[in-house]
Amino acid sequence: MNTLDEIRAALAEGAAVPYLGPEVLALCGDSGLPVTAEALADRLSAKASVPFKIRRNLTAAAQYIENFKHRKTLVGLMREAFATRAEPSFLHCYLAALPLPLVVETWYDGTFAEALGNRADWGRVQGVSRAEHREQWVRHYAADGSDAGEEDALAWTTLLYQPLGAARPAANFIVSDSDYVEVLTEIDIQTPIPDRVRELRVGRRFLFLGCRFNSQLTRGYARQVMKRSSDGPHWAVAPGELTANEARFFAEQNIVRLDMELAEFAEALRGEMPAAA
Repeated sequence: MNTLDEIRAALAEGAAVPYLGPEVLALCGDSGLPVTAEALADRLSAKASVPFKIRRNLTAAAQYIENFKHRKTLVGLMREAFATRAEPSFLHCYLAALPLPLVVETWYDGTFAEALGNRADWGRVQGVSRAEHREQWVRHYAADGSDAGEEDALAWTTLLYQPLGAARPAANFIVSDSDYVEVLTEIDIQTPIPDRVRELRVGRRFLFLGCRFNSQLTRGYARQVMKRSSDGPHWAVAPGELTANEARFFAEQNIVRLDMELAEFAEALRGEMPAAA
């Protein structure tokens, strides 16, 4: 079985966990939403007079706004940046139609929730900032956006895990330096990761889509979310030249890299192109 057929089979059986990064949003056409951390930092900095040297550093720019303009200003700007709802791409819809127990979405747009449409058998768990929720790491929401609890998650056919939060339903965002410090202080012992996510990842393989791992933050989050999952191999669609850190991360985590554009991979899933070897 070639790699693409192996991925298709694992997805169809619910044995794979799609891990969606910012660049999946680029498949949705010209939504006007930021699709990289740098683009989001530019958007925030244009609204809040951030010092030049940190204008393109998302976490630092967000921290500056939080420190000097208040957390409410940062949340308002994040909400504004992701106010538009993108039309789900074929890839979103393809995945949403499958019996996937767990999907991880690591950008703030929440387009996968849109792709799930009128289904009522799913819910989401979002990471929340300790600056706003001192005693909580996550919030649970039902398919209609109403508050839910840990016990509700046990009944969901699909759990959408958004570890960095999302614009909807309640504008929860892990984005500033202090947000990340709070989470990373505890993530090695898994405290910020919901129990149900820890249960569902066991024995499953991860499929990384629209992610690049050229920063310590992205590698650290992925490493902790996939901890105690299958031994692999896992997969990542990552076109072009890898950084040295990305190559080491893939080798360390037993991730097979598919050197193809994400749009090309989506078309291959559709069955319109030869399977990757």
